[in-house]
Amino acid sequence: FAELVLETWDLHCDRNGQEHRTADMGCKVLVVRRGQPFTITLRFSGRGYEEGVDKLAFNIATGPCPNETSGTSFHFAMTDCPEESCWSAVIQQQDGESLSVSLCSPPNACIGRYSMTLETRTDYQGSSFQIGDFVLLFNPWHPEDTVFMRDENERREYVLSQHGLIYQGTCDYIFSIPWNFGQFEDEILDICLNMLDINPKHLRDQNRDCSRRNDPVYIGRVVSAMVNCNDEDRGVLFGRWDNRYEDGMSPMAWIGSVDILKRWKKFGCQPVKYGQCWVFAAVACTVMRCLGVPSRVVTNYNSAHDTNANLTIDRYVNEKGEQERSSWDKIWNFHCWVESWMTRPDLAAGYDGWQALDPTPQEKSEGVYCCGPAPVKAIKEGDMQLKYDIPFIFAEVNADVVYWVVQGDGMEKQSIRSSDVGKYISTKSVGRDSREDITHNYKYPEGSEEERAVFEKAEHQKKSIGEEDEGLHLRIKVSEGANKGSDFDVFAVVSNNTDEERVCRVMLCARATSHNGTVGPLCGLTDPADIDVEPRAEKRVPLRILYEEYRDKLTQDNLIKVVALLNDHQTGDILMAVRDIYVENPKIKIRILGEPMQNRKLVAEISLVNPLAVPLNGCVFVVEGTGLTDGHFVKELEEPLEPQAEAKFRMDLMPRLSGLQKLMVDFESDQLTGVKGYRNVIIAPQPM
Repeated sequence: FAELVLETWDLHCDRNGQEHRTADMGCKVLVVRRGQPFTITLRFSGRGYEEGVDKLAFNIATGPCPNETSGTSFHFAMTDCPEESCWSAVIQQQDGESLSVSLCSPPNACIGRYSMTLETRTDYQGSSFQIGDFVLLFNPWHPEDTVFMRDENERREYVLSQHGLIYQGTCDYIFSIPWNFGQFEDEILDICLNMLDINPKHLRDQNRDCSRRNDPVYIGRVVSAMVNCNDEDRGVLFGRWDNRYEDGMSPMAWIGSVDILKRWKKFGCQPVKYGQCWVFAAVACTVMRCLGVPSRVVTNYNSAHDTNANLTIDRYVNEKGEQERSSWDKIWNFHCWVESWMTRPDLAAGYDGWQALDPTPQEKSEGVYCCGPAPVKAIKEGDMQLKYDIPFIFAEVNADVVYWVVQGDGMEKQSIRSSDVGKYISTKSVGRDSREDITHNYKYPEGSEEERAVFEKAEHQKKSIGEEDEGLHLRIKVSEGANKGSDFDVFAVVSNNTDEERVCRVMLCARATSHNGTVGPLCGLTDPADIDVEPRAEKRVPLRILYEEYRDKLTQDNLIKVVALLNDHQTGDILMAVRDIYVENPKIKIRILGEPMQNRKLVAEISLVNPLAVPLNGCVFVVEGTGLTDGHFVKELEEPLEPQAEAKFRMDLMPRLSGLQKLMVDFESDQLTGVKGYRNVIIAPQPM
């Protein structure tokens, strides 16, 4: 027999992509998931394959230094009895000179870029043919994969969905912003794989790094470190919280990960300016979903940053409610991180499932700014010794806050020991634009026996605070209409739960604040006032917050921190209430004109009214939506937007993908920033 010579081959990128749920990546290269067969067709020149005469084998390799010992190079012959634990090749069909072959990786193979070579041998003649490259991803559909997720609706949400919602605001005013994850957009897979290839662990030991890419725990840790740039590791995002973003993009202006990742690639892996917690988390979520790991962004309200690991955040204020001394410990009004779904074979049984990953650079872990993966179950149970970084995240959701009032004579009074940290931990619901509260995944109910047991295990005696029946109570209420451009009222509400009249002194102080707890300039203050409160009654002390007072003091977070202090003349006790108020931006209106259908032109009409008493300058709309827009569309207004005037424009869309898509809009100007809006659009499939 003449030598068997390979003439052409077909990797069936489209068909394999459909079967492996990677077709939306739009790659020129074959992208498949581990543990699942994929088909290629070989066409030989002159004659076809002859069983018993010709021997066929494949070489599969990944990484710059592939070798079989480290699990990055494999040589395997055609077989009739494939084993799931090994790479295999099985003949599916022969048609003359064409041969269809089914190849399959083991479900624990390393992810990444692979090269594939075919070896042919007839008698003593042999040849080698470079067939091409492909990319292997994690496979949440395979029961033996460590990222296997049983529920199909959850797989669609946490792996395949390219858009979502991220929760922000305060625990008293929760709202969502849209986010375009875009993990299947052009270039994103290549960027994510490049991120793995420039991480410091890879540069130190390329072979070891590539051999560990079969483990989502390892991948999660690398991604957590590489999304920030604090280790000078050519990371993706530069974090900034001081409201000075002139030389970059305000963190509030982003509406998707795609633009950030493409900028990072375009400028030679230089950090993109700027990010804050939700941006870090969203970009990490994009990378993990792209690589095949089910992931979601979660938001923790009243999130503690406990730098000395004592599970206590001390706050010092003077008798006017002003912060007396700074502390590295902070309470963020919200903080976002990522949860990724995987098993933990490196730990004892019981810690599989959601793992917390926090790419926002706060504290070092093993010498690197990264955090996690920490099993959410371990956080709930107070298992502080397990990998990775359980104590830090445990504190974020459990630390006590102790307020100290520093009096004029220097004496300090402990005002409140509160259990308000770790509230309303939130993520987007599966298949719906609603909030799912997952606090119960992180902590037992306040005051429960289970909670006490967890804190004993965590070597911290938590003070369980309940509402007292007797005495005075103090809380803060906000009037309707806390809108940007408007004046509004806040009230200190004093409740007397005794059977006798009580006399107390009350004052209110309002300051601009950032979402990471940094307090800024004064926006309003009442003089201390003595009030009489009747038995079993309540009384309100108002503070009017004026737009002209807060207009130039608000950060782009739109937050005002109100502190109320009460001095009970009868007992000498001091009570304190604290509330963060979100000053609402105006709404962006989005109308869809026409019948939404795949590959048919559609028109979107976008408008916004200036609610302020001053013109808006430098007005820019940015529109983005995977499957709806080609990248992001920018509309700059040529003239200032006058008070109460409406900006309106129309743009053409050409939907590429069918199904539910999100059109997202961000508006920026000199006075209004980070204004977000979105509209769900259901695209009908193109008729066959």
